[in-house]
Amino acid sequence: MRVRADERDAKRIADHLLQRFFEGAGAAGAFEAPDGSWFAEAHFLELPGKNEIAAAVAEVMRDAKIEYETLAAKDWIAASLAGLKIVRAGRFAIHGSHDRDRIRPNETGIEIEAALAFGTGHHGTTLGCLRALERLARTQKPKRILDVGTGTAVLAIAAARAFQAPVIATEIDRASVIVAKENVRANRAGGHVATLHTGSLSAPLVAQYAPYDLILANILLPVLKQLARPIQSLAASGATVILSGLLPSQALAALARYRALGMRLIRSETIENWTTLTLRK
Repeated sequence: MRVRADERDAKRIADHLLQRFFEGAGAAGAFEAPDGSWFAEAHFLELPGKNEIAAAVAEVMRDAKIEYETLAAKDWIAASLAGLKIVRAGRFAIHGSHDRDRIRPNETGIEIEAALAFGTGHHGTTLGCLRALERLARTQKPKRILDVGTGTAVLAIAAARAFQAPVIATEIDRASVIVAKENVRANRAGGHVATLHTGSLSAPLVAQYAPYDLILANILLPVLKQLARPIQSLAASGATVILSGLLPSQALAALARYRALGMRLIRSETIENWTTLTLRK
């Protein structure tokens, strides 16, 4: 389903649909068309009642015109990511192979191709984590790093490049692990990044390298809350913990859970309606 609106309403509608129909995890977003107009989209395996969708949209924007379309089977993730522009966050430049020659001499280029795994730097969550890494690199040099839910491994690669330190990158999705390992190889980060197919932070390899000076977790609120105690136990005293995958309305809930375990907020940054928290144990 698709709704045309101005930029502000399109983003609000997308976030509202995400919370209403997907509980914070689903295929919904706001996009700018080539003509400069904006629209919100949501993709469903099975369409809910149209009256239910209309009521949800009306809570944000009354008299909205809702369009529906049935899509043929296709690798929509790869199709939507193909041809993405370079994303720059401080020293980091995330790019596809087609932009390899456009990386500046003073930049740390990380090549990530379109794939069935999350994390190209174009999403506000990944960009927020990259910016947090860039700030951390100005004052600290963590010796052991854990990236929970690595996706494409973009954050693991960025951390390895910035700190020249070992990174354990965990991922629960087998297809994403394959993508992550290929990206680590392509970016010549294999000497620092070990990718592990697991949904548990008690896995032997994770425990072997603990405690960690830096832990990254760009996931979603329910999982971040579930992993709070394991992350706390794996973090060294004084460790930095970077959390993302949070809507602004969810940031306080995540912060409360981690504060209760002895962490304090260093910085909160919201990019494209997604919040990244930097904490210190």
